[in-house]
Amino acid sequence: MEALMKRIQYHQYGGPEVMRLEDFEPARPGSGEVLVRVRAAAANPMDWGIRSGAMKMVTGRKFPRALGYDFAGIVEAVGKDVTRLAVGDEVLGGASIKASGAFAEMVLAEERGVVKKPAHLSFEEAAAIPTVGLTALQAVVKKGKLQRGQSVFINGCLGGVGRAGAQIALAHGASVGGSCRATATQDARDLGLDPIVEFGFDPTGLSGRFDLVLDTADTLPTDAAKKMLKPGGRIVSIHPTPASMAKSALPGPYNVLITRPVTADLEEVARAAGRGTLRVPIARTVPLTDAIEALTELEREGTPKGGKLVITTG
Repeated sequence: MEALMKRIQYHQYGGPEVMRLEDFEPARPGSGEVLVRVRAAAANPMDWGIRSGAMKMVTGRKFPRALGYDFAGIVEAVGKDVTRLAVGDEVLGGASIKASGAFAEMVLAEERGVVKKPAHLSFEEAAAIPTVGLTALQAVVKKGKLQRGQSVFINGCLGGVGRAGAQIALAHGASVGGSCRATATQDARDLGLDPIVEFGFDPTGLSGRFDLVLDTADTLPTDAAKKMLKPGGRIVSIHPTPASMAKSALPGPYNVLITRPVTADLEEVARAAGRGTLRVPIARTVPLTDAIEALTELEREGTPKGGKLVITTG
């Protein structure tokens, strides 16, 4: 690729002030890789966590580093051994943690982390799905071992993963309750949740009611979650901190999920989005040229609320 493209990148770990919109030359795809012309990309809290240096043991110290993981677009080129995808395919997916680079006009990604986009899903809708959908599916179905007819409680049921987890659980024939802000209970009710409680709730009234407690907000004390479980129930956290990893190694109901780019899981998430059983709301859409300002506002002030920030490339 000889033409220079634009992407958001940074030359040192740090706060939002290190982000720059700069020219770069996309690399040709290697074995098992695809080069995608990005049409839309979506922000996740992990974007600024990684940019701050929280995962530098994985991401390394080579700069400039690109920003962004979730994207949707059109396959521009494929590397050797790529078998599922072809030039011209409309796709959605995620870049690897180490490579990143979705907030750009072009992104290089491993084929295993990219799947075909359902035809009637817009690029913006598709870009909002990969991380939250994959995390929710693996937390509820894989780690949570959810069965039809069981009951699920989601702490933080209207966050990205919480909302996706609720929809996936309902689609699998489970009943779902959850916690959210007092001002958002109607939104949770509209999603089909019952019971609904406010953050900071007393778990006593929910004792022994759930087969699975999913903590997406990382604010539910383990003792409270245990009190809410039926015999043989499971607790799943999506926050793999050293403390939670140590806790999950002990005997008992507590489990921690580390989301992995499993192609079949991402395909299942894409199919659910295509059917309309998984919808991730979009709160704001901005062009790549305005993305740094919007990302800074999202990181510092938590706005926009109620959905994803999506970056488009025209």
